[in-house]
Amino acid sequence: METIERVYRAYFTDVYRYCLKLCGNADEAEELTSDTFFKAMQKLDSFRGDCELRVWLCQIAKNRYLSKQRRRKTEPIPDTLEDPADSPEELATRADEAARITQAVHRLDKPYKEVFLLRVYGEMPFENIGKLFGKTANWACVTFHRAKAKIKTELEEPKQ
Repeated sequence: METIERVYRAYFTDVYRYCLKLCGNADEAEELTSDTFFKAMQKLDSFRGDCELRVWLCQIAKNRYLSKQRRRKTEPIPDTLEDPADSPEELATRADEAARITQAVHRLDKPYKEVFLLRVYGEMPFENIGKLFGKTANWACVTFHRAKAKIKTELEEPKQ
């Protein structure tokens, strides 16, 4: 039990910040962080040391978050602030565009989708993303830019 307490004290802030970036809500981030450490406590003996412990914890957090998202069957809320002066038409257009972007991201194949989400929502450095996948930082960077290109290409296609 002492080991998990040391891990908790050492990595709580990093995991919480990562969770906050994933879900964009402080209450949800706290819940997700708790869930992450609970899961880590159950699986600590299976940690192989292939990556930093912080990276492993963030991977658990990401998996827990994605599982919750699948259960909710809702799309993440865009991380933009609305200008109250915008007309309803402009707001509808912006919401439509955000929905198209979210749908494009979710249609990406693995690992493009995961790398994109880790980089954009998790603000994770390419080096850490690469470690999560057992690859290099360069691989993560290339994969991220290919994901962006795929999203851009899809968004440039006419609406159906």
